[in-house]
Amino acid sequence: MQEYKIKILDMQKDERPRERLIKNGASALSDSELLAIILRTGSKQENVINLSQRILKEYNIKQLSQANLKQLMRIHGIKESKAAQITACFEIARRLESFKEGEKQKINSPEDVYRLIYPKMREQKKELFIELCLDTKNRIIREEVISVGSLNANIVHPREVFKLALAESAAHIIVVHNHPSGDPAPSREDIEITKKLAQTGIIMGITLLDHVIIGDGRHFSMKEAGHIQNGE
Repeated sequence: MQEYKIKILDMQKDERPRERLIKNGASALSDSELLAIILRTGSKQENVINLSQRILKEYNIKQLSQANLKQLMRIHGIKESKAAQITACFEIARRLESFKEGEKQKINSPEDVYRLIYPKMREQKKELFIELCLDTKNRIIREEVISVGSLNANIVHPREVFKLALAESAAHIIVVHNHPSGDPAPSREDIEITKKLAQTGIIMGITLLDHVIIGDGRHFSMKEAGHIQNGE
């Protein structure tokens, strides 16, 4: 990879990352050149391409996407503004993976839930408990994070789950949470909260269709495992 030691403005115009992107398209640029465009400026000690190359020697693309603001700001030359730019870039990429245009997305299976939620959960170090509110045709009305737990525990009260469902006039709900360990097998607490939510749903007239647990590239359906009996 070519090393850039001069100031960006001293480079030939057709060698600058932004001008190369405009002329040849983003796919023609290296990772460090793309990052340089996002960061825009370097420092007195190094230009933005040198800075980007140094960052990518410390972090590969996946590691960089998982780093939080504080971790990014530990990199020499990266302050709050640049850390926010990097974080925003990767968050847009994550949202793009599950973006659906047009009609509300319909959930037909646990695999649909997995494909929708996994991109948002795969890099999480803590448990997230997400609720999907559905209409009578199983189309998503709203998606909401109900709680953020610790590495090994996540306490969810049915009151919070059904408060949202009632506010959205949901006919059905699906709840989803992740296991940062990577193993989606349910714990005793997972099974207990599933049964409690299903029972509450019967009383409230809002069906719990499933509770999907997401691990590392895998998922577990409480409905398919027989832990939910009222989801028809």
